[in-house]
Amino acid sequence: MRSRVTVVGEVLVDLLWKAGAAQVPPVPGGSPANVAVGLHRLGRPVTLVTTWGDDPPGAQIGAHLDGIGVEVRRAPSATDRSTVALAYLGEDGSASYEFLAAWDPQELAVPADTAVLHTGSLALVVEPGAAKVLDACRQVRERPGTAVAVDLNVRPAVQRDRAAYRAACDRFAEVADVVKASDEDLAWLYPDTTAEHAARGLLARGARLVVVTLGADGAFALTADAQVRVPAPSVEVKDTVGAGDAFQAALLDALADGAATGDRFAPPSAEELTDVLTRCVTAAAITCTRIGADPPTAAGLQASLRDG
Repeated sequence: MRSRVTVVGEVLVDLLWKAGAAQVPPVPGGSPANVAVGLHRLGRPVTLVTTWGDDPPGAQIGAHLDGIGVEVRRAPSATDRSTVALAYLGEDGSASYEFLAAWDPQELAVPADTAVLHTGSLALVVEPGAAKVLDACRQVRERPGTAVAVDLNVRPAVQRDRAAYRAACDRFAEVADVVKASDEDLAWLYPDTTAEHAARGLLARGARLVVVTLGADGAFALTADAQVRVPAPSVEVKDTVGAGDAFQAALLDALADGAATGDRFAPPSAEELTDVLTRCVTAAAITCTRIGADPPTAAGLQASLRDG
């Protein structure tokens, strides 16, 4: 039986505007929710632990998750509000965001059979939920045969104080086995250094594997013993919404079974990492050829890897 990944974090509704076009109808999303959907499409047992309000955006979120079939543990919300994101799409398909954010789960029940706990994005910095997520990560990391993965997915719109945001990300790096960030995330958090130097700083804080995405230039990964880099496939980009989440789903799927084989997560070898990153950049590239967060299935990803 394949090992379970549990995703803890926000779900939300995106209100999308695209340059030169009318507003797109509201779309349910949120980085953790997108990762859970991506894992589900890859055939990985996954549970999404999240919260939303009993309001119109929440109703759309609930219907979306029910329709996909992702297993959800919905925590009670202290304010009964759902998060709404205002997403602006440029002519090149890139997105910028503003948020009407609420992340206030009153409890986070992580399944006992979790092999990998993943979190990221708003869940790392929006209180009071961020403190509960950090505590959940600490508890899971203490269990034998488990790993904790974090996607920084920096959103300055929810915390414009760079030092406070950096401190939050550093706290999560201390309790994570795997940290993923984009080069843009690291440039904003650590503006006076390179992406590689910033990634090594995250390793020094306790992570055993740091993965950095580079957009159209691919990705690189660091461990204490290895560094690898892979290019991204060349595709016609429709938009980049959800590409990083598709990458993360593929990464978690590749690492999940190995995470449960020992008392503590052991990162892959350099050769294994090259294969893992190739799979991840391919999943992200497929998503870029589609409108919105639409990650590939296992069959679709395998076909692209075979044809590529």
